[in-house]
Amino acid sequence: MSGLNVERKRISMPAGWWGTLLFVATEATLFGTLFATYFYLRFNTPQWPPAGVPEPKVALPLILTGVLVATTIPVFFGARAALAGRARLAWLLFFVALVIQAGYFGVQVHEFLGDLDKFSPHDSAYASIYFTLLGAHHAHVVVGMAIEVWLLAKLLGGLTPYRLVGVRVAALYWYFVNAVAIGVVLTQVYPAL
Repeated sequence: MSGLNVERKRISMPAGWWGTLLFVATEATLFGTLFATYFYLRFNTPQWPPAGVPEPKVALPLILTGVLVATTIPVFFGARAALAGRARLAWLLFFVALVIQAGYFGVQVHEFLGDLDKFSPHDSAYASIYFTLLGAHHAHVVVGMAIEVWLLAKLLGGLTPYRLVGVRVAALYWYFVNAVAIGVVLTQVYPAL
């Protein structure tokens, strides 16, 4: 049975999709709170970042975020391929996205650890919110990659209505993570602009 036929029979979105949408809404609230905290602290602190904390890099975080956001393309087309009943193409496109995301994550962890060598979350309000914001985003990237690993394993067995829900859930989650990545990087580089 092709994915397209499965989707035509469904009248409403599956519960897994709604659950993911609700989860994304709660996570959007978390990041909204983190962004608000960052700017509240910024506008109540005379020197941002404080003395002794290096200005944030601009080019590398922007390039890395561009690379991560670009994974929206294979995720989108992977979801479309799955809905069209093309499991192998969907698997390949999600695999490409996962490899790129893993490269992004590896470089980001290296940069994060390098920043920890320069200053500590205990040093100032800036350092605390900086590491909290980046750490929360990195955790969401790891969750997204774990979802994709699970999805890739499931797609090896072909498409089923359940697996199509998984494809849609993975895509929805990555759209959210990539949108948050833009907000995180703009907040991260803000002091250097």
